[in-house]
Amino acid sequence: MKKLEEVLQDWEAVIGLEIHAELTTLETKMFCSCKLEFGAEPNTHTCPVCLGLPGALPVPNKAAIESIVLAGLATNCDIEKRSMFYRKNYMYPDMAKNFQTTQGPVAFCMRGHLDLNVDGAAAKERIDIADLKPGESGAEGTTAANVTRTEDGYVAHVGIERIHMEEDAGKMIHIGGGEGRIAGATHSLVDYNRAGTPLIELVTKPDLRTPEEARLFMQKLRQIYLAIGISDCSMEEGSLRCDGNVSLRRRGTTELGTKTELKNMNSFKNLHDGLAYEICRQAEVLEEGGIIYQETRHWDPSKKRTIVMRVKETADDYRLFPEPDLAPYDLSDEFIESVRAKLPELPDEKAKRFEESFGLSAYDARHLVEHRSTSNFFEACMTVAGADEKGNVSSQAAALAKPLANLIINDVAAYANANNISDMSETTLSPERAVELVKLLADDTISSKQAKEVFSAILEEDKDPSTIVEERGMKQVSDTGAIEAVVDGVLAAFPDKVEQYQGGKKGLLGFFVGQCMKEMKGQGNPKVINQMLTQKLGD
Repeated sequence: MKKLEEVLQDWEAVIGLEIHAELTTLETKMFCSCKLEFGAEPNTHTCPVCLGLPGALPVPNKAAIESIVLAGLATNCDIEKRSMFYRKNYMYPDMAKNFQTTQGPVAFCMRGHLDLNVDGAAAKERIDIADLKPGESGAEGTTAANVTRTEDGYVAHVGIERIHMEEDAGKMIHIGGGEGRIAGATHSLVDYNRAGTPLIELVTKPDLRTPEEARLFMQKLRQIYLAIGISDCSMEEGSLRCDGNVSLRRRGTTELGTKTELKNMNSFKNLHDGLAYEICRQAEVLEEGGIIYQETRHWDPSKKRTIVMRVKETADDYRLFPEPDLAPYDLSDEFIESVRAKLPELPDEKAKRFEESFGLSAYDARHLVEHRSTSNFFEACMTVAGADEKGNVSSQAAALAKPLANLIINDVAAYANANNISDMSETTLSPERAVELVKLLADDTISSKQAKEVFSAILEEDKDPSTIVEERGMKQVSDTGAIEAVVDGVLAAFPDKVEQYQGGKKGLLGFFVGQCMKEMKGQGNPKVINQMLTQKLGD
């Protein structure tokens, strides 16, 4: 099978996503008063309504509808004032009622969009932007029509078809299969606690062209949902999951190919890898003269391949019809505006503020807001450094913004991810200590290498950075007189190396720096040593 980069030379992938998010921050289910509680004993939070027993009547959860409208406003959707509930028929064990209450063609939220910043390695999967200059967008009718080129990548403009409400199904627990999956399982159990949980499904237009774009879209949507507080977005626990629809067409053609659906992708990596495999699989089938069937497939991460689950259902199979127990739902202007007033600062807005207020690059700002923990920690650090709530930033705080961003993006984020920490207040690294550490680095008291050692020591020993530096004798010597004496001694000790350096072997500068650091027992300021060596060697 060809690699993805080879396939995308000849084939264009057309990708659309269906992203499901449980409204886990609510107290009760969508149409009944059963408690929402992850991890409860199986089948302890059920009632006649969520199990669909005869005579049970559903009542819409107003708080859930408010959350749905909030999601729509945060993703630039039009909010429909009138929508209807429908029955979508399923004949699977996890659907106790044998139907799912959902919404029809007109949902609460319609016609939205999000912009994706794709840069660095992520941008390499897209090959149809090579001729675009920064600031240029693809011409209408071309494969790059929804793309604007940037200096280090591009912005993809992704349309959102709708965000509609539906109730979640129960949870299937597969026994005996690899990684708890249906493949290879000997039998399955069903927990109906989740049945009836308010669920929103966001459906994109088929505007995505690479697995990396799909990954970034889902990642961005997760950031938004967390910011507005409608879901915990735990992919491990299934409260955020994604179905990916993908088809191929020859580059230069416009006719859509037959699509397959990858079901229930529960991590960013699985979404990317599953789509990448499916693109390569479809290309192989088509190039060998085979046929792509419209079907639902399952990604097996252990075997790194997709397998057939079932033939894809059509709208006719679902037998969709208006829910007879629920009247059309009307939203007033007052209700919509009251929800709009609750919108917090969204990730893109926060990133823009970080750029404007603190002079950060777009790249740094965007990475800071990827997680609430890192953005909140950065803001707390900037407050300690001298920024106030009104956006006024002292010169000292402005000077520390970039090194603080570097510390948080690289070291803090890595530590939080490795230790599954969502709030840095749970650790011994306070904003005060982070600012102190950055100041020690900024005034050359310690080197960047030593700063990493101090960072680890703060978390392990629960001590202030200055205390750690003093106890370990890490304070750098920056006195030019002391350093000059050492530099002169090293150059005098290696006249042959000096001659070689001046003859063109500039790589020997590192040798001289190393010898000076050795003489100073690692406490010399490498910046000052470099400068002095360069000066004395005649560069």
